[in-house]
Amino acid sequence: MSTFEEFYNDLIDLASKYEKNNVPLKIEKDLENNVVKIFGEKITSLARAKNGLNDVTELALTTAEHHPFWNLLYNCSEISQTVLEKWNDVLTVEELDDINWYIRELEQTVKKIKDRLD
Repeated sequence: MSTFEEFYNDLIDLASKYEKNNVPLKIEKDLENNVVKIFGEKITSLARAKNGLNDVTELALTTAEHHPFWNLLYNCSEISQTVLEKWNDVLTVEELDDINWYIRELEQTVKKIKDRLD
């Protein structure tokens, strides 16, 4: 039976074939968690951040209210999404109001978590 690490090694061989043909790739691995990410040469830091945030947002949405921290993660991801979307632009008053609302939600959630500790 093949392992994920063997898959990764085969993937590296395939990637090197393309790199020899001037198709630069950036490959990041986290073999402990069975994760491999492949980025093309034109990937930007902003695009990578947006992509990673999609994973965070998915976790926040799929855990729903089943985890005590979900609301912290969700509201932080909403703020981050707004910021990343406007990274090269200007935040509007409405967007800043939304961010303030998310911050209030964060504060309320932190209070609830602290209250559970008492």
